[in-house]
Amino acid sequence: MKFYALFISLMMVLPLLTACSDQAAEINEIIYAGTFEGRDSEGIYIFEFNRATGELIHIDTVTDRIGPNFQAIHPNGKFLYSVSDDPFNDEEPYGTLSAYYIDNSTGLLQLINEQSVNGRGTAHVSVDPLGNYVYVSNYSEGNLSMYMIDDDGTLSESVDIATHEGSSVNQQRQRAAHVHSAIPSADGQFLYVSDLGIDKIMIYRIDRENDTLEPAETPWFENEPGSGPRHFTIHQNSRFAYSAEELTSTVAVLMIDENTGALQQIQRITMLPDDFDVQNSAADIHISPDGRFLYATNRGHNSLVIYEIDEANGTLTLIGHESTRGGHPRNFMIDELGEFLLVANRDDDNITVFRRDADSGLLNFVNEQTGIPMIVCLTQHILQ
Repeated sequence: MKFYALFISLMMVLPLLTACSDQAAEINEIIYAGTFEGRDSEGIYIFEFNRATGELIHIDTVTDRIGPNFQAIHPNGKFLYSVSDDPFNDEEPYGTLSAYYIDNSTGLLQLINEQSVNGRGTAHVSVDPLGNYVYVSNYSEGNLSMYMIDDDGTLSESVDIATHEGSSVNQQRQRAAHVHSAIPSADGQFLYVSDLGIDKIMIYRIDRENDTLEPAETPWFENEPGSGPRHFTIHQNSRFAYSAEELTSTVAVLMIDENTGALQQIQRITMLPDDFDVQNSAADIHISPDGRFLYATNRGHNSLVIYEIDEANGTLTLIGHESTRGGHPRNFMIDELGEFLLVANRDDDNITVFRRDADSGLLNFVNEQTGIPMIVCLTQHILQ
């Protein structure tokens, strides 16, 4: 009788175990790796990511543009947008914004159309969370270009361009405006544009009736002189934001006014160990999906700095540093499930894979993928 009861229990549990196993097996993940021109780089490298081993399996390379560096995926998961300094055409010397259709059975890309980025030294691209616009940051030109997205992913010509003016105290790096990134709020109402050259995060309101960028009620936040705001991330609760300041290797912790989008600094913290005195510059910054930890990359120290976030007041507490096991970690990503963190090390042409400890926030090295020349950006996509 006891054996029979045990048998029945097993028969009830096995379908659940099988379902969980099948669900894990169905998570087919693609990693798109953007690169700069040089060292025989070929374009956008496409990998399948094996969650069991942390291995990246190369499946294709998109070679239609030279140096397709930064990229972003549409919220519907059907389109990828990539920027490059490769000239749009012979008459238009500026770089190129390319729209690709994502084959959600394979992860492969097919070109839809292209537009001029209206600037040089293009450093970043982002997509409106409502799926209506693409924003392109042109570092050398000091401007931000905005595009409309059609239902089929096609890009319009730019519908608005915001050009910044000014300078700051670092005479080598801040003689003019240098737009480095543009990050939309979760509701798509505001756009936060980090300008390294003028030490400001410009705040725009998105006018969806006229498809324009309008200065917000409080049009900017002024970072510390000489800090050089580079990348920006917003907490999942929309109350706090974090600015990676490239020139001083610091993170500015900011409170967000939910009504006006205005920013107020509540903390500023170093990204480096106390005993490190070699040249360094901050790069990328992201929050874990559970909202508990903040990570940012150091180029020079070649590390990820790890902080715990106080979700009540937004402040940071240093947890530690993890070597990126490669030089110049320009960009990194945390997977959607929060289990893995992948780093793009430009100078060593490699991707390093770490598994995250969800409780401590610490990282454990898992794997390395080499042979991706001048890698600078990683973007995850789960096949639908």
